[in-house]
Amino acid sequence: MALSDLQRVERNDDGIAAVLGILKQQFGERFQTGQSIREQHAHTMTYLPAQLPDGVVFAESAAEVQEVVRTCAEHRVPVIPFGTGTSLEGHVNAPGGGISLDVSRMNRIIRVNQDDLDVVIEPGVTREQLNDHLRDTGLFFPIDPGANASLGGMAATRASGTNAVRYGTM
Repeated sequence: MALSDLQRVERNDDGIAAVLGILKQQFGERFQTGQSIREQHAHTMTYLPAQLPDGVVFAESAAEVQEVVRTCAEHRVPVIPFGTGTSLEGHVNAPGGGISLDVSRMNRIIRVNQDDLDVVIEPGVTREQLNDHLRDTGLFFPIDPGANASLGGMAATRASGTNAVRYGTM
């Protein structure tokens, strides 16, 4: 995608206005529209300029994620997932506006299955948090992209890292 293509993404201003009102009512203080929080949720290190979302929701459960996605889908408003914001490639940019869905508060490790070598986690769990939890089990999560990324974000971007040759990528 060329930089000139970014301006071609159409905004749905009527839908965005409706969603902003609905989410403010549903989430109260966990829905933010301030400039600095929107800038934080559009940070990128690429040649692409930061393109801010119109609002940020701090979800705390799968039901809340579903609620945000349903509301945005009903009004045809983009949803941009946000874990820890460590991606450098513009994954959190909002070229058509929309809602940044921050799942960093969804950071519970629900279950570790040592026999199956798998875990059940929420998307905001970071790789360091998981490895700290696994430390005494003899297991570890080998994917190491360098940053302390969320596992939801790592799965979304097919993370790799220094251990990829030995253990593979996501």
